Amino acid sequence: MCDVKKYSKIYKDIKKLQPEDTLQLVMEAEDTEEQRFYELIGNFLLQQKQKQVIERNLF
Repeated sequence: MCDVKKYSKIYKDIKKLQPEDTLQLVMEAEDTEEQRFYELIGNFLLQQKQKQVIERNLF
């Protein structure tokens, strides 16, 4: 079984990333697969922020 607490902490840390952080991760990734992984995270975080803006009727 996996260490759920460990991955829960990773999730919480990832949610704190700023767009420039994910860009840096993409740029410094060791290979294409790692780049795509960080791009997915960046897109997910952007979508979450967009959702919040729409829910608040700020857009």
